[in-house]
Amino acid sequence: TAIVGARNKDLLILTDELRGICTNLEICTDDGSAGFKGFVTQRLAQLVEGDGPGRPDTVIAIGPMVMLRAIADATRAPKVRTLVSLDPLMVDGTGMCGGCRVSVGGETRFACVDGPVFDGHQVDFASGMRRSKQYVRQEKEAIERLACATTAAAVR
Repeated sequence: TAIVGARNKDLLILTDELRGICTNLEICTDDGSAGFKGFVTQRLAQLVEGDGPGRPDTVIAIGPMVMLRAIADATRAPKVRTLVSLDPLMVDGTGMCGGCRVSVGGETRFACVDGPVFDGHQVDFASGMRRSKQYVRQEKEAIERLACATTAAAVR
């Protein structure tokens, strides 16, 4: 089973590819324009509770940190093994910058060299989410510089 979500049906990706390899594809849209109306975490919670085609014994989650935290929360009490990819934290991919540093099971790990996949029930999402916001200002400035450079190149 794969659960894919987006704000609306126009933003869904990889659904055709997933249909070809999954027994069950759950589509979720925030606005209800396709599939389940709500977040993937809400549909996952229903599946974990037995509402749907088989209760998962393992969940593998990829997405934004807030979603990963919600998935780990939804699977913790029912003891569903949960693996999360902390790739949103990665900056340089070498461990040198420390931008992807996160506490997992009380130990410091680097998502880019020790992961990016970790036991979601062991991740300190509070510190990870703070770290993921550490470079927001610089990222915004870089995007603005790129947009200016692109516009200038188009004018030439």
